[in-house]
Amino acid sequence: MSLPPPPLNQAPSPVHRPEAWWRRVLWSLPLVLSLIFVAGVLAWARSNEIEERELQRQTLISDALSTEAQLRAKLKEESEHLRDLAEALHELPATAESLARHPEMNAGLRRLWLSVTWLDKHNRVLAQVPEPHEHRVEGDDEGLSLHLSATVGPQGAGGTLVLRYAPALLLKRGVPWWLARKYDVQMVDSADQVIASITETPLRAAQGEQPSYRVNFAGPFRASPLTERPENTEAALSDAALELTLRDPQPTTIKPLALILIAGFLPLIGVASWLLRRQLRQTSRAETAWREQAAWRQAMEDSALVGLRARNAQGRLLYVNRTFCEMVGLSAEQLVGLSPPMPYWPPEALDEVMQRNRRNLAGHAPREGYEARWRHQDGRVLDVMVFESPLVDARGLQIGWMGSIIDISAKKRLEERERRQIDTLAHHARLTMLGEVASTLAHELNQPLTAIASYNAGIINSLAKLGVDDALVLGALKRLGAQAAQAGRVVQRIREFLTRREPQHEACSLNQIVSDAVALLRKEQRRSQIELSLQLAPDLPPLLADAVLVEQVVINLVRNAGDSLQARAQQRRIQVRSRLIARLEAGGPDFLRVDVIDNGPGLQGRKAETLCAPFFSTKGDGMGMGLAICRSIIEAHQGVLDAQDAAEGGAIFSFSLPLRPLQPPAETLP
Repeated sequence: MSLPPPPLNQAPSPVHRPEAWWRRVLWSLPLVLSLIFVAGVLAWARSNEIEERELQRQTLISDALSTEAQLRAKLKEESEHLRDLAEALHELPATAESLARHPEMNAGLRRLWLSVTWLDKHNRVLAQVPEPHEHRVEGDDEGLSLHLSATVGPQGAGGTLVLRYAPALLLKRGVPWWLARKYDVQMVDSADQVIASITETPLRAAQGEQPSYRVNFAGPFRASPLTERPENTEAALSDAALELTLRDPQPTTIKPLALILIAGFLPLIGVASWLLRRQLRQTSRAETAWREQAAWRQAMEDSALVGLRARNAQGRLLYVNRTFCEMVGLSAEQLVGLSPPMPYWPPEALDEVMQRNRRNLAGHAPREGYEARWRHQDGRVLDVMVFESPLVDARGLQIGWMGSIIDISAKKRLEERERRQIDTLAHHARLTMLGEVASTLAHELNQPLTAIASYNAGIINSLAKLGVDDALVLGALKRLGAQAAQAGRVVQRIREFLTRREPQHEACSLNQIVSDAVALLRKEQRRSQIELSLQLAPDLPPLLADAVLVEQVVINLVRNAGDSLQARAQQRRIQVRSRLIARLEAGGPDFLRVDVIDNGPGLQGRKAETLCAPFFSTKGDGMGMGLAICRSIIEAHQGVLDAQDAAEGGAIFSFSLPLRPLQPPAETLP
């Protein structure tokens, strides 16, 4: 989105600058690239043709070697079958019946064998299967036949078995069908004469330039022992070879259709380049005028002190001005194109902001604007006032929403400061009144407590004069006097604290203070069915503090924990523990820490600042001053009061007091 261009009669005349040289020749770039592309295609086609031809040859060689290995393995297998037959005939008479009945003979005839002849030591025929006058087996008329031989008995004592087989039948049954469909497979000799072929009519002269490959066949090609000299009965035909010829080779020239397409493509790209040259000149003139108008528009947008943003109907940002970018701390490149949720929305209120965004995009944004809270990129929060209006295109159709944003953070901070000042004045007035009330109460309670202590001492003295020696009654009266004295000390310390006197710091044991406080509350907690346990660290160093005030803090925290457990039906537990914490920073003091842990409902999202605020209470009849006074007492000892949720449920209220050098107790102020 951009502001509408200024009227043409107000815009300055465009400044004509010399056109760059690359703009003048830019139109020819498609033509040059097309020529380079055509040359590249031709080079690629030629290279691809060479690669395919080489791959075709490599495949042919691999198939020829594989076929030769398979045929050699086939002949080796038949030789082993022949030796097995010779070993089996050693104990049998040399008759045709012995040959014909043996299973190995019948299996061989079904596989590859044409006939088997049993010769004696002098190469005379003892038996032959099948007989010459019997019907011809498959492959018997396949031309040249070759032989394999094996001796019968030790050192040929039983004669020799001669196996006759047809090379053509070996090719038909030894060459895979898929390879036979792809190649013409033949056996040839050194004179280039065909010994055997899987084709019905092998044509050596008509092969022409078809790719072929020949592998020397190292298998046992032997002639019949009857036609050779006795000393050379194992002579081999070493000049036999296996030849594979590709039946349908790939064409090795570029197709004419491709040449026709290239020839037609070049004139067309030439015409297109000329049209592009004319269009570029027109565009260049229009661009110069547009650049001047855009400069005016950009200057107006950047000078605005109001943030501007444009969004489409789905909420995606289309435009932002410089003021908006400075407001959220992100550049225009980072913002334009983003869809909700936006990076300047606060994560803690993302659901609420998303719901309001959907309502605004639906056209329900208030016309008088609305307040929102955004987050700057550096993390600070800012308050803004947003005004939404329809975004209309040149055809008069609404395509989105245009927003104007005003930063009202300074105004909100001023209002918040005034509100806090008013609250502080009211808070101070309440504290002053409460201090006066508490001071009056402390003064009024001091006399009844003194009277109770005096009456209690008088009763004890009277009983002693009367000679009453009841240990139970005297023990109860002594405890009554101790509690009255303790109450008097508490009232005196609170009065001194409220009248801004310093607490009476003295060396004391933190574990003893905690134990005394828990002892006072143990019966009360037992009546409430609360399990109260202590976990005190041994050998804690002495603490310089006002023991009475610290004891009141422990009592208040334990009592609050017991009150929070009233809503729990069973298994109510409170644990009070003390420990030593090493110094948090170099040169600083160590701390003694007391934790009061319960398994109640926990803090429920409230912070320590909220719980310790004056007049804040979670009890229906509470005054809200207990934790506030506890925090004041701890801070008067230069300590810290804290609260957090327990890991296993419940809450942990803790206070830490610094360990300071022991000093003699200060004199009590009058």
